[in-house]
Amino acid sequence: MSSPQTKQKGTKKPKPHRCQQCKKEFISRSVLMIHQRIHTGEKPYSCDQCGKTFNLAETLKRHQRIHTGEKPYSCDQCGKTFTTPGNLKVHQRIHTGEKSYSCDQCVETFARSGSLKVHQRIHTGEKPYSCEDCGQRFNQQGSYNRHRNIHTKEKIYACQECGKVFSSYDSFQQHERIHTGLKRHQCQHCDKRFSSSSNLSVHERIHTGHKPYCCDKCMKSFTTNSHLKKHKCV
Repeated sequence: MSSPQTKQKGTKKPKPHRCQQCKKEFISRSVLMIHQRIHTGEKPYSCDQCGKTFNLAETLKRHQRIHTGEKPYSCDQCGKTFTTPGNLKVHQRIHTGEKSYSCDQCVETFARSGSLKVHQRIHTGEKPYSCEDCGQRFNQQGSYNRHRNIHTKEKIYACQECGKVFSSYDSFQQHERIHTGLKRHQCQHCDKRFSSSSNLSVHERIHTGHKPYCCDKCMKSFTTNSHLKKHKCV
């Protein structure tokens, strides 16, 4: 005969409070009210430094670390600190090599569920991002935002670590890797890794000898544009 404790452990708490918009159920009215801000757009929490508003107190707290510089989450492997547990978790995959998200259509694996979801659109042909100005569709948010910048010139992506803003989602993601330490791009010739494909391409010229920047005065060539500019200043 099972004990009362065993019965209690297997019993799920009822969720009597239902959202009328999406039919999700919640254990308390207070949690339901917080959830409903998704539908109403209510953002009752305001930053006293910049005026930006948020729908959750915890989201405001994370945002304010941009102004205070607080980084309470520390990597136990290398000591690097982060403003959010999410950024810490992503960073720690550098040490563990974890890629727990696997595509069921091919052999590709990913460290982030979001990266897997974007990759799978290659197989499904899904293009969920549509430009409201010209109707062109895109399978990645980064491609969509690069296109949108043609129409708006807005900078809508703000880094939670340092507050820097970007108009391109790809540029925003690349910038974030400065803080997380994530280096996904590995050189095929040596063990060095890089946070962006452009930095990898520049590095690989060491191995290939490729020098695409040429001086129009003396025809000497260089691996980077900055080296060419220095040469011209001499």
